[in-house]
Amino acid sequence: MKYMLLICRDEQVWDKLSLAERQKIYADTVKIQEELEGRGQYLDGHPLYPSSAATSVRVRDGKRLVTDGPFAETREQLGGFMLIDVRDLDEAIGIAARIPLARTSTVEVRPVRDGAPR
Repeated sequence: MKYMLLICRDEQVWDKLSLAERQKIYADTVKIQEELEGRGQYLDGHPLYPSSAATSVRVRDGKRLVTDGPFAETREQLGGFMLIDVRDLDEAIGIAARIPLARTSTVEVRPVRDGAPR
């Protein structure tokens, strides 16, 4: 089963980390990625630029509305993702708990739906 691990970080906490701390978190995350790749469970994933680089697009009454930044106003913003293929939700949760940013932020685990809505 495919799961998307949405890594939502508190950007203020991230900004306070030293470069060495950020690099350690990145390296530890890459180790998990490589382990999953070795088992054929890692499908894709990338870190994202901060929410200040985001552009939100909405269409209302046929008019396109484009705004800078994310739509949601929350402390935690989407900071990256991993797409994995594992046995079940329990295995996906186990992997999510190992992601270093889970210690200071949130990793949302969401099953990937194939095909059109039912």
